[in-house]
Amino acid sequence: MRERQRLDSAIAAVRETERDLDDNIGLIGLGEAEGDQSVVADAEAALAGLAREAARRQVETLLSGEADSNDAYLEIHAGAGGTESQDWAQMLFRMYARWAERQGFKVETLEFHDGEEAGIKSATVQITGANAYGWLKTESGVHRLVRISPFDSNARRHTSFASVWVYPVVDDSIQIDINESDVRIDTFRSSGAGGQHVNTTDSAVRLTHIPTGIAVACQNERSQHKNRATAWDMLRARLYEEELKKREEAAMATEASKTEIGWGHQIRSYVLQPYQLVKDMRTGMEHTTPSEVLDGDLDGFMEASLAQRITGGADGAAAAG
Repeated sequence: MRERQRLDSAIAAVRETERDLDDNIGLIGLGEAEGDQSVVADAEAALAGLAREAARRQVETLLSGEADSNDAYLEIHAGAGGTESQDWAQMLFRMYARWAERQGFKVETLEFHDGEEAGIKSATVQITGANAYGWLKTESGVHRLVRISPFDSNARRHTSFASVWVYPVVDDSIQIDINESDVRIDTFRSSGAGGQHVNTTDSAVRLTHIPTGIAVACQNERSQHKNRATAWDMLRARLYEEELKKREEAAMATEASKTEIGWGHQIRSYVLQPYQLVKDMRTGMEHTTPSEVLDGDLDGFMEASLAQRITGGADGAAAAG
């Protein structure tokens, strides 16, 4: 039913665009024939708005992957560098939460480890909304921050790294078989806020898939049983995402368009000092107002990356800001 609704909506949108296009072209012809420039101007303005709407819908056609319509898990991990990187990880956490809020998506924190002095060591959230995974999937990779450190008394410039990993929530229609003997189960006490019970019992659960080394953790519930069930869902999702990535890489025509996730392969640079610029290393897209990007203005970067995945080029890249 969800697939049928998606297709019905797409077809209706095309028909509506065609009808509006024909109506406004007719109005322009009528206005010119009667010498009524106000009718012509109104119809031209409507056509400009229609062009913007068509461009937005064109981007949505890029979200046609096998799991693009699914909800998403998003993990953030601070890199080496202690407080600097942990603070940067928290900035990224806020950035994606603000982006999700702009989209009207729901954000649920599943795992959260505070930093030693500030920021976070790691966090995992579930983002629920239409095409959440399709939009977020190109955000996986290493994110680099350059700024004057607020933690350095000498006000020196520092470079910090944090990694982001996005994978789809697996629904009941997708079967992922896991041999339980291949999974190591660890329990531990939750960290952070949560009350006396959460912090004094081994309610948090970590699952490690031994053959692949993939590990997931959940600590948001008071019950170890609920955390265990959620962690198993997350592990199935990670293994499914790994298989999707293998298929995508096998289908890529060139090495340059492969989506390689690894430390030192930063996908985006955020420079706050000595100048202000956010640049995506894959598409070349730039934004000259980092504060807007860090406040969740990510759509342009996502659209450019999605277009590049489809075309293998940088057609979606453009300067912004």
